[in-house]
Amino acid sequence: MSLTIHIQELQKKHRSLSAKVEEAQRSPGVSDLEIASMKKQKLHLKEQIERLSRA
Repeated sequence: MSLTIHIQELQKKHRSLSAKVEEAQRSPGVSDLEIASMKKQKLHLKEQIERLSRA
């Protein structure tokens, strides 16, 4: 897999996770712990994207 395609896949996952976080924040049944976990995953993806974009 080329670097560009890998970055695009990470960006796609980041957008998807972002939508899930927004939806979870509007849902009363989702715990703060679950939302925090998703946010950490999202941050990790963002860091990977930034690191790979500089390479």
